[in-house]
Amino acid sequence: MARLLDAVRARWARTRDAVRRHPWRTALFLPGLVLLYVLALVPFTPGIGNLRKAKVEAPAVLMSADNVVLASYKRVNREWVPLDKVAPAVVHGLIATEDHRFWEHHGIDWYRTAASAWHTLQGRRQGGSTLTQQLARNLYPEEIGRSPTVHRKVKEAITALKIEVVYSKKEILETYLNTVPFLYNAFGIEMAARTYFDKSASELDLLESATLIGMLKGTSYYNPVINPERARQRRNVVLSQMAKRGLLPEERAQELAKRPLKIDFERQQEPLGPAPHVAQHVRKWLIAWADRNGYDIHSDGLVVRSTIHTRLQRAANESVTRQLTQLQPLADRRRKPGQERELLQAGFLALDPRNGHVLAWVGSSDFTRDQFDHVSQARRQPGSTFKPFVYAAAFMDGFGPNDTFVDQPVTLRGPDGETWSPRDTTPPTNRPWTLREALTHSRNSITAQLMGRVGPQKVARLAQSMGVRESRLDVVPSLALGTSPVTLREMVSAYGTLANNGRWMEPLLVLRIEDASGKVLDAFVPPKSAEAMPKSKALALVNVMRGVVDEGTGTAIRSRYGIQADVAGKTGTTQDNADGWFILMHPHMVAGAWVGFNDQSITMPDSWGPGARSALPIVGDFFQQSVRNRWVDTGAEWDIPRPRPKPKERERDPLEQLVNDVIDRLIKILQ
Repeated sequence: MARLLDAVRARWARTRDAVRRHPWRTALFLPGLVLLYVLALVPFTPGIGNLRKAKVEAPAVLMSADNVVLASYKRVNREWVPLDKVAPAVVHGLIATEDHRFWEHHGIDWYRTAASAWHTLQGRRQGGSTLTQQLARNLYPEEIGRSPTVHRKVKEAITALKIEVVYSKKEILETYLNTVPFLYNAFGIEMAARTYFDKSASELDLLESATLIGMLKGTSYYNPVINPERARQRRNVVLSQMAKRGLLPEERAQELAKRPLKIDFERQQEPLGPAPHVAQHVRKWLIAWADRNGYDIHSDGLVVRSTIHTRLQRAANESVTRQLTQLQPLADRRRKPGQERELLQAGFLALDPRNGHVLAWVGSSDFTRDQFDHVSQARRQPGSTFKPFVYAAAFMDGFGPNDTFVDQPVTLRGPDGETWSPRDTTPPTNRPWTLREALTHSRNSITAQLMGRVGPQKVARLAQSMGVRESRLDVVPSLALGTSPVTLREMVSAYGTLANNGRWMEPLLVLRIEDASGKVLDAFVPPKSAEAMPKSKALALVNVMRGVVDEGTGTAIRSRYGIQADVAGKTGTTQDNADGWFILMHPHMVAGAWVGFNDQSITMPDSWGPGARSALPIVGDFFQQSVRNRWVDTGAEWDIPRPRPKPKERERDPLEQLVNDVIDRLIKILQ
């Protein structure tokens, strides 16, 4: 190390001596060094192609199956407006304040640069960047940097010269005004005008234009919301600069400077669209796809075609909102004094079991309040909605719907030696029940006995092959009653397997990706369906689950919502009503809902917490709209005859009975 330092010192000494002996030769040599330095930096600055791309930046859009925009994946919250749609006072104020020789220079104002350097050497640091240099810095902050170094300034100057080659002066102004940040997630003059004055950029008056231009010196320091007096003073500086450059009469500038600062502030939120959780889910997936394939979702104009149908999506939104609007006040009444209010949450998913296409997806009660997705992210115990997997495994093991088990207390021992004794809401009847009756009325004791005969391993494997493929299932007897947390997406997918005659189709949300011209870049078709269980066994189970809506825990589907189509389903409720579930199957559509609180320790009361009262109304309302609007074929039926319930004997009216009794007595007397 010491030798290296000695060598460096010796080299520096020789160089210093050479400079002293040949000062003029050195002076001539320095510009060459500077030129070499600048030329060496050129490859490390943004290319001309990139500059053109920045101007025509086109974010990817997510489209519905019926060709409606669901989301736009913008880099920032910006709406590009042409220069002729910007108030002239904005342009005049910008040039007068930031770069009054803008129309004369070619990217670098050498006079201003020299003056800035002189003032900086005198200890009075002063900016010398032109609008073109500022644009370069705004467009490419990572490539150019923001540190106050000569290296950064040189890269900025090179990029500014490139911009002047590529763009006309008007294009530079337009690009600058559309890319400059204005705080509060407002980028560009249009969003700034809407944020601070609730109007478009073309409607800004002189004072409003000066206020926004004044912010550019330091958006936080001259923030008109937080620092109104500073913003007013800076606005007046802009007015005086416009007067100085002959763009405004001096008397007019002085008169305007006396006026107060008036703003009409409102944050501009990006439109969520009808399926915000879908947009969020696809965004994460699309970023990974774009990285693998060399695309930019913010600028390459990608068009993502989804399977979502907006009519069904809106119906799902309405169904969730309608039910939670009714339940939230009931939940609020149970809140203790001083306890923080907890919002009731819900998840909803509908898909076509024939091809796996996701038709509607609602991830929470309100995306603006809760972005957590209760369809694909939340894992909750499914309760009795898991029972069909036990019966499916049993049917595949040789059991049939008419086999019987005695409804009696049962105790099962798990692999760890612990015992499990499930109970029902009503005492055991101690009589034989058919498996059809047991599933229809969700009898825990018989489901537990069936699990004991089939085994948790078979049930877990079958549930996974039917669609529960991401969540870990505990291979224990209590799995029969849904004690292992799963996602709603997995459960609806698995029920879709039943509805599809036992063949699993992976849920599909994106059909294809196109470029801006419509060329298909990638297409996604459902993989070849996989048989999870034989068709005859799947249909036998569907036939049993028809009973849930005909005479079991889901009869409200028929009685309240009037749905007479061929449907089958299952309700689910976990301990203390922490989770309410309901999933309904139709040959062409499967829909499921979950209701509960994010905090699983908060439970729902028996009056409205069970799945039949909390989740079923969401699905029932959605299906009712689908039937009424003919979005689903009500004539479609599974390939197994529907059970026809025996006609009930008509109950006689008490008054009618009394009249008949009197008539009978009179007849006897007369006889």
